[in-house]
Amino acid sequence: MSMSNHDLRRMVDLSHVIEQRMATYKGLPGPVISEFLNREDSCKIYGEGTTFHIGKIEMVANTGTYVDSPFHRYAQGEDLAELPLTSLANLEGILIHATQRPQRAISAPFCANLDVIGKAVLFRTGWDVHWRSEQYFEGHPFLTRDAAQLLADSGAALVGIDSFNIDDTANLSRPVHSILLAAGIPIVEHLCNLQALPARDFRFFAVPPRIKQLGSFPVRAFAIIE
Repeated sequence: MSMSNHDLRRMVDLSHVIEQRMATYKGLPGPVISEFLNREDSCKIYGEGTTFHIGKIEMVANTGTYVDSPFHRYAQGEDLAELPLTSLANLEGILIHATQRPQRAISAPFCANLDVIGKAVLFRTGWDVHWRSEQYFEGHPFLTRDAAQLLADSGAALVGIDSFNIDDTANLSRPVHSILLAAGIPIVEHLCNLQALPARDFRFFAVPPRIKQLGSFPVRAFAIIE
């Protein structure tokens, strides 16, 4: 029996697991996961042998692998509810390998001469190996202003990175966030497992809930390799 194109596709999870009180960004509180209704109490509500669990989570929006919408940076920018699905789902992807960079900064030459129009551009730095360690927060790779400007000018649909921040956190003006989000380009930070992707021939998805007046939220980022 011959296999269809659908059978040949492979899904790759690119998201970190969200766990109790873990640190995503130093200085921000970790999530608190609890129960609103446990199974024992639900026995008193439902029929015999029927139980349900209703969980509760308290967390800042920038937890785990998350997407930033323009509202994260700009008061009049699109919030999560306003982001079009075309900027978040079923995007043709390009993987840029930046593990052999000569310095922390990833500059424009890394993404020069690439057709990125309407595509998700993902930067693999390898920094995700430090996830859940103190090293993750210090000395991380980041994009430069000129790289962000090139991606915005070239029509990228989304930009993602497997690092602590797409900006140099020592630069308090956050030029990469400012440039990309001003251009309406969502940013996905804290990706992982990018080594499992080819350079091309994959589709990228990173869809958050539709929430008004919120600029960031965790996503289940994944790719489908054709």
